[in-house]
Amino acid sequence: MEISENTTVDDETKPALGVKVIGLLSGGVDSALATRIMKKLGFDIVALNFTSPFCNCTHKDHGCKNEAKRLADELGIPARVEFMGQGYIDIVRNPKFGHGKNMNPCVDCRVMIFRRAKEIMEEEGAAFIFTGEVVGQRAMSQKIDRMMIIEKEAGLAGMVVRPLSAKLLPPTVPEKKGLIDRETMLAIHGKSRKDQFRISQEEFGVTDNLCSSGGCLLTDPGFAVRMKDLLEHDDSADVKDARLLRLGRHYRVTDDIKLIVGRNEGENEKLVRMAEKEDFIFYPADGRGPTTLVKGKLDRELIALVGSVTARYCDVKDDGVAKISYRMKGSESAWTALCEPASEETLRKFRL
Repeated sequence: MEISENTTVDDETKPALGVKVIGLLSGGVDSALATRIMKKLGFDIVALNFTSPFCNCTHKDHGCKNEAKRLADELGIPARVEFMGQGYIDIVRNPKFGHGKNMNPCVDCRVMIFRRAKEIMEEEGAAFIFTGEVVGQRAMSQKIDRMMIIEKEAGLAGMVVRPLSAKLLPPTVPEKKGLIDRETMLAIHGKSRKDQFRISQEEFGVTDNLCSSGGCLLTDPGFAVRMKDLLEHDDSADVKDARLLRLGRHYRVTDDIKLIVGRNEGENEKLVRMAEKEDFIFYPADGRGPTTLVKGKLDRELIALVGSVTARYCDVKDDGVAKISYRMKGSESAWTALCEPASEETLRKFRL
């Protein structure tokens, strides 16, 4: 069942004008449209935006937090931002419902979000929660049976309204109580967002800032390899470690040693800033080239290897060597070594 081309949002009936509700707002077109619909129906909305170390928003010039805040400001509704930090790292390590195709624990992620949303719903004295979820849009977490499991696990069975797909789902508690009429909602399903874009434009006059959705780096195959490697080699991995996965080129040299080589000046500066006191920093003595952050203890052989990997990305002089300096982050003392660039074979051997 799909909505037709002439489907509009019906707001003739407003059964609960002024009732406070919590809306999960990512800033993507789905949650934005759901929020506009609920606003049009007269609900008093508190927008709730979740961020994590793995947010990968569509727009490069602003993050999902900012897009959600922009929309909340536009609609004149308050917004709360919740950061999923170490707890999220923990569920990525060992998700109850497993990973998706890569390292994405989508069901466990939704359960975590809904549990916190329930707490905020109770704090705010709100009647229920709504989301921009669409039946069948995401394979792992937006099938009807999975939606119901997530609600139950979060202690929100029947308390989550999904305005974009409500007519395809069992009646919710708010509907049964007469707080919202399902005839004012929609029956969108599937991966395409053409109906969401059309309704946003035709019903609400929105033509700008219509990004499809945010994104999660854990669904990216390349990033997933890095995340899996981190969790396999570091039992105490934290949010900073996860954020480092976004930067540079990564090399796993031994079970205890990992290198991150900056790709530009901005990344070089971030690597130095994010390094711990016991980490080593390698860099070209003349200052022209990459910074390499080293996690783990080094011996003479490993120092030569790290120096050669760093030299691989420097402009090497005619003698075929680069002068590479290195020091511990927490020390002012530095040493220098002449290093031949690592071969492509060596890079392939250790590259993540």
